[in-house]
Amino acid sequence: MLLKIYPENPNPKKIEKVVNVLRDGGLVIYPTDTLYAIGCDALNVRAVEKICRIKGVDPRKSNLSIICYNLSGVSEYAKINNATFKLMKQHLPGPFTFILPTCGELPKIYKDRKEVGIRIPAHAIVREIVHSLGNPIMTMSIHDNDEQSEYVTDPELIHEKYMQQVNIVIDGGYGTMEVSTVVDCMSDKFEVVRQGKGIFHFE
Repeated sequence: MLLKIYPENPNPKKIEKVVNVLRDGGLVIYPTDTLYAIGCDALNVRAVEKICRIKGVDPRKSNLSIICYNLSGVSEYAKINNATFKLMKQHLPGPFTFILPTCGELPKIYKDRKEVGIRIPAHAIVREIVHSLGNPIMTMSIHDNDEQSEYVTDPELIHEKYMQQVNIVIDGGYGTMEVSTVVDCMSDKFEVVRQGKGIFHFE
């Protein structure tokens, strides 16, 4: 299903339709402030495994990332000290992924890696979905290096490619080809491990 949602004013009924799919273990493709991404309820291990299979990712060897609604919810899923909290507060919501130690409520599939990426995108559609769901979303960009740009930026072409594999593709307008900036916060020395759309600074 291709579902049109306007990012300026997301329709609550359409958001609820997406949330119901996620609660049932379904997969959704949605826009973010960087690339279009594929996601599911982060606490539904079967759905997480399904996305890993679609993307050809081994969760034992690759970091998984989740989208939270705001910073106050992050501490349920990742260990966050004062310096890291201050850093994230300066940059979020925004086009950043912060790598943190896992803790608490996350299933074993994340804890095997002992670290998790945290995202809070500056995009109303996905944040409203996470807020209504009440759980974070496991997120993975649909971008492949060998893919033509229109197949990761045009919602209709994305739907054409993935309609057999996901339940809903959200049409939130054309996406970008920019990735998020990834910041490793596993130690006190914060390090940018991938430079993307966001400009990292620490005061």
